Amino acid sequence: MTDSRIAKVELGTGGPEVGVQGLGCMGMSFAYGPTDTDEARATLERALELGVTLYDTADAYGQGENEKFLSPFFKAHRDEVVIATKFALGIPPGEPTKRVIRNDPPYIRQAVEASLKRLDVEVIDLYYMHRRDVNVPIEETVGVMAELVREGKVKHLGLSEVTGGELRAAQAVHPIAAVQSEWSLFSRDIEAGVVPAARELGVALVPYSPLGRGFLTGSFVNADTDLTDGDFRRQQPRFTGDNAAANAALLEPIRVVAKAHGASLGQIALAWVQCQATVHGLPAVPIPGTRKRTRVEENVAATRIVLGEDDMTLLEPIASKVAGNRYADMTFASAGRE
Repeated sequence: MTDSRIAKVELGTGGPEVGVQGLGCMGMSFAYGPTDTDEARATLERALELGVTLYDTADAYGQGENEKFLSPFFKAHRDEVVIATKFALGIPPGEPTKRVIRNDPPYIRQAVEASLKRLDVEVIDLYYMHRRDVNVPIEETVGVMAELVREGKVKHLGLSEVTGGELRAAQAVHPIAAVQSEWSLFSRDIEAGVVPAARELGVALVPYSPLGRGFLTGSFVNADTDLTDGDFRRQQPRFTGDNAAANAALLEPIRVVAKAHGASLGQIALAWVQCQATVHGLPAVPIPGTRKRTRVEENVAATRIVLGEDDMTLLEPIASKVAGNRYADMTFASAGRE
């Protein structure tokens, strides 16, 4: 019988071995409107059956509710999964558009203990600094994270939305297994500094939102009219107003490539990330988010699509034509500091 499970890759030099595609779990309890929890739990199980072993969450997702939601699944499959969670980003209750970032040592120690308790595990496999507080030296932050490794509370370290220079400074303190940042046909700013630094240092990329938060699948055209009031995407410039209409037109080349491969738009977007990582010479484990079994099956199937040179040439101009930033406040992203 042919093994239907996806291939594996090492996350950074000496990092954990995981499936070449992970699962972003944020939407199961945060940001994208109501969730069918039974279907979400079934999706977690189906993903594991298909070889997805990296599961991504954060303490900021639903004020810790996402970690609690995932805990039973992690406990049932503790030896089969790699748990990734994050600290540093706070969203005050009742203020969904506000962000508070903390990287100071006392906060990190408080955060890791809270995550361990919510997850109900003894050790976190991959612990990320979610966002960068520029008022705290990154060497100090990573120094405390390294102490957590020595204390047995964390196995591997990751950083999210850091610049190439910040990654190099962090790596000088302790090995970094993975850098998480947005990377997709719509968002390629990390290729200027972060990707070269990661390749040089032997750090893996974990692209989040590789499907452009669903826009690249064609599932919605304008967040203002197509999504529920509580949907996080209604706050993002490129999915609303004139920007949304302009960006919807950019999907046409993806449709052409998808038709040629007998694939969906989303599968081509995911295949592009894997191919682009190969072009740049470093491992990448994208973490598309979904709450449905059918979608995770579709996403995983994209790992077997190989795009040709003509395909990549056709898709190349898309990112340069995208209207609107990926966040209303780009200081929260590495591109705002590069």
